[in-house]
Amino acid sequence: MGEPAYVSIAGELARKIRVGALPPGTQLPSFSELAERNRVSPIVIRQAVKLLLSQGLVRTVERRGTFVADHPNLVRVSPERQLESPETTFGHESDRETSVERNSKRITATDILAEMLGITPGEEVTHVITRASEEGRPISISDSYQPLGVHDTTSAAFLEETLTDRLPAPTHAAWLGTPPGDLVKAVHQRFLARDERVLMVADVSYPRDRYDGFVFRMSLDFLDFGGPVDKTA
Repeated sequence: MGEPAYVSIAGELARKIRVGALPPGTQLPSFSELAERNRVSPIVIRQAVKLLLSQGLVRTVERRGTFVADHPNLVRVSPERQLESPETTFGHESDRETSVERNSKRITATDILAEMLGITPGEEVTHVITRASEEGRPISISDSYQPLGVHDTTSAAFLEETLTDRLPAPTHAAWLGTPPGDLVKAVHQRFLARDERVLMVADVSYPRDRYDGFVFRMSLDFLDFGGPVDKTA
């Protein structure tokens, strides 16, 4: 998927905040100034600031403006992160050198994998292993699986994510250097087409201390139960 302008702008501001180029308490330029600098509308800047707010990186003061938070945290936000490549995501998170390597191969779907993808056991699928490191320190590893003929998730209409603290798969533990018995922060993802066809499933592992929090967002526009919906439950 192409990266929306507000994600790119928020990512660049986030990187400056996390590396100290914008210290805590610094007031950000006004929406109109940021819009002019980035050649976008103020609406795009408003979206970018909302994303930074959800990440805990900035705070707003009524009638004064937007300021860098006193204690910025590293928070992973979904689904915006799915609109970026891993290189862009980790590049926005710090000024340290990051590297991403991918290995792709075809494998035969097991019964469990076939059920997750909605295909027949024994069919071939594409298995991609993605490993990321930051100045030599492993920070992420994922296994993703796609039916043959599905090359990306650009046609996905829905993203489901399940977050857990769990024991990592042996290959994930080996890459992250997780001591025996220690847990990792694990995210299970399902990308679905509008007709609910599964386009990809993935399991991602991070060191437990990588992120201070995870924020998940969903669109409520798809909810239509024929009457008023209580969205506070």
